[in-house]
Amino acid sequence: MLYGKKKELNGTQQLNAGDIQARAAEAGFQISGVASAAPHLDVARYHSWVAAGMAGEMRYLTDYRADRRNDPASLLPGARSVICLAILYNGPEPRSTEFDEPGRAWISRYAWGDDYHDLLKYRLAQFVDSLLAVEPFSYKVCVDTAPLLERSYAREAGLGWIGKNTCLINQSRGSWFFLAEILTTLDLETGNPPPDRCGTCTRCIDACPTDAITPTGIDARLCISYLTIELRNPIAEPLRSAMGNHVFGCDICQDVCPWNRKSGTSTEPAFAPRHFAPPLEKLAALTEAEFRAMFKGSPVERARYRGFMRNVCVAMGNQPSEDYRPHLLRLARSEDPLIAEHAAWALARMPCS
Repeated sequence: MLYGKKKELNGTQQLNAGDIQARAAEAGFQISGVASAAPHLDVARYHSWVAAGMAGEMRYLTDYRADRRNDPASLLPGARSVICLAILYNGPEPRSTEFDEPGRAWISRYAWGDDYHDLLKYRLAQFVDSLLAVEPFSYKVCVDTAPLLERSYAREAGLGWIGKNTCLINQSRGSWFFLAEILTTLDLETGNPPPDRCGTCTRCIDACPTDAITPTGIDARLCISYLTIELRNPIAEPLRSAMGNHVFGCDICQDVCPWNRKSGTSTEPAFAPRHFAPPLEKLAALTEAEFRAMFKGSPVERARYRGFMRNVCVAMGNQPSEDYRPHLLRLARSEDPLIAEHAAWALARMPCS
């Protein structure tokens, strides 16, 4: 937790909304706005979603931290404003729905480069320092791991609306951006939420291979991103064939979104692809040490070796090739039952020799 000096608010406020936007832009954030730090009405919907079991095995969404999302003051006593910020990560490379090269794996666009948490924290520190130079205040930095309904507050701040795929969508920037927040004791002028512009469009719903997008939000238990990143156990067999060549995350609902047609591209070197659509055979041959070396400092580390190799096996099973057989035979003999079981499943889908 990072703090500036506590200020007794007496007199004229020195920072205003224009200052916030200008200094956010200087720190590298493309979109910014301010929301009130009051408890959000979406809290009730969030708890209903959790109660319905749609969070799957993501305990950080369902344990004691679920209640901490009720009020930003649980993170920063005396919080009055939430400064919401967004940074674009989209690149010029093709989208998953346009890419069709057999034998290649798909990694979600956000995970192509370095771990965004590090870059955002660095940019946030720059931004906060620029504000503290004008006026002292208490604050807490949040980068998607804090128990905060960040999309709800970003919508209230005017950054965009929450689409049917539950992504925050900005009319001019689309949805390819990372969110971050500064909880602060500053009493700042707030923005206005934009209208929902999804209308009758259902492209994200229609394109989802596992039917994970529901009227009440994403059912994580069906979402390819959840299955390939968060789930630590075997993937249910009925879902495996729908996962295609995805080995970490999924971009389909954003790839087909019309609002992303006009999304710009980032010039941030940290987001440039390290390994764009790597060959499945290369991934299947990785040892645990080689996996750690290949993806060190990347979001892909979150899947862990055993989960990643499980995903590689499923992707191979969905693109049957005799070339995969030696890799799958070796993986089927793995001491890890998770890897071995998924390799055996993939082997059963290989063409008869």
